Amino acid sequence: MEQIWKRNEPDSPCVKVCVMHPDAKICIGCYRTIDEISRWIAMDGEVRIALKQELPARAIKLIGKRRGGRRRVRRDNADNPT
Repeated sequence: MEQIWKRNEPDSPCVKVCVMHPDAKICIGCYRTIDEISRWIAMDGEVRIALKQELPARAIKLIGKRRGGRRRVRRDNADNPT
């Protein structure tokens, strides 16, 4: 069996949900900016690791901006069945 050559570098945080948040200007899948996504291949390992460590904090900020209207409607309907 042939061995596949792989570089020893941090994996991309991409989760293949490529949609930019209109206000935050970051991807709602990986939480990177367009600039960070486009420069990923040219970044060295240390820069990639540092960036990946920032992403969870961005996710928390972005999730706080989302609207959750359905949960509210369901709760209201559960309290007042017709």
